[in-house]
Amino acid sequence: MIIYLTGYILCLIFTRLGWLLPSGLVLIFVGLFLYWKDYRTSRNLIHLRGLFCLFFVGGQGLSCMKLSLLQRQWSQRTWLCFFLAVVSFYLAFGLADRVLGAGKKPGQRLGRERRGQGRKFQGTLFNAILAVTLASLGAFLVEALALGYVPFFLKGVPHAYSYFHISGLHYITVSCVLVPSLYILYAQDKDERQKGKNVLALLATGISLAIPVLCVSRFQLILAVGMAVFTWISINKKIRFAYVAALVCVMIPAYLILSIARSHDVAYLNSIFQMKEASTPIFITQPYMYIAHNYDNFDCLVAELSEHSLGMRMLFPLWALTGLKFLFPSLVNYTIYINKTELTTLTLIYDAYYDFGMLGVILFCALLGVICSILVQRLSGWKNPVGYVFYAQMAMYMMLSFFTTWFSNPATWFYLAVTGMVYLYVEYR
Repeated sequence: MIIYLTGYILCLIFTRLGWLLPSGLVLIFVGLFLYWKDYRTSRNLIHLRGLFCLFFVGGQGLSCMKLSLLQRQWSQRTWLCFFLAVVSFYLAFGLADRVLGAGKKPGQRLGRERRGQGRKFQGTLFNAILAVTLASLGAFLVEALALGYVPFFLKGVPHAYSYFHISGLHYITVSCVLVPSLYILYAQDKDERQKGKNVLALLATGISLAIPVLCVSRFQLILAVGMAVFTWISINKKIRFAYVAALVCVMIPAYLILSIARSHDVAYLNSIFQMKEASTPIFITQPYMYIAHNYDNFDCLVAELSEHSLGMRMLFPLWALTGLKFLFPSLVNYTIYINKTELTTLTLIYDAYYDFGMLGVILFCALLGVICSILVQRLSGWKNPVGYVFYAQMAMYMMLSFFTTWFSNPATWFYLAVTGMVYLYVEYR
């Protein structure tokens, strides 16, 4: 924490002096250091505290560079909130690790050390893969028929995906993102003699990856692939970086194709992002703005919020999943404070501040730190393999902590609920 505190103070000083590039680089270095520290201790590439520090602190560093005309200097309260978020998470994680993990030694993962045990889960995992895929595909087809279009084939409409949903049903459609992770578990110790099942499981996984493509949802595709990669990392000690490189080479063209399918051409994106340096390549501009601008949206919230919502924002999944939002619209009728209509992504702590201010940020991040500590301790000893999918989901949320308010998003809780159902099914069988 001394390194983080020192780096944060330096970043503030550089920002006040107008040295924007050095101020951002300082925080990026600090994020890398905190990640390396946890990795060095655990040898876990997806250590949850390390991921949170790397991406939340590193993302703040990128935002401090102020490469867009849309960005502005943050208030002191915003700076303090970002600082308290990291400190609360880090210290709560460490305290929980000491209290709950005392005397524990790392165990073995589900990889080659436990070959033979995984085969007893094969049948139940196969059934789960088929069930989730069929449910997702069925919901997608109903939406396509009811709405009369498939976003991938609709040209000239930049926000077609935003309108492609039937309330309630769309949660089932996007549950397909869980299937690639389940397939990783299935393939870990599959029986090569069961060729028919193996082909069907692979086909179901392909369909599950095709649904986000047809919905032109880059986010859902990244989530599905990312969780599958993290599931694979969590059950294997040795990582072949050639596989990771190959995956990146596949994902970049897919991302570009979906951007084109969404009618997001370079001129359209540049008109939104308003970079100070107009010649900045779009492959730098787009990821930069999707990371950096979220912190400015949080500052907009801090500046413009007149009164806190006292828990109503964080309880949005309850209002949405129960349908209460339709009966009582006032439950969800809250203004989203952003400084650009098209750039609506937020940070992990946005709703925590919306509800209770700085106290909400501290309590939320501390609770999250404790939960992440428990998951890291369990990583080495899941008897039920679906536990690794829980871990992979949390790893994605920590990696994308700069992106949105994951835990006040109904889809997040739906994913967790579906994963929980699969977990219980495997446990029962």
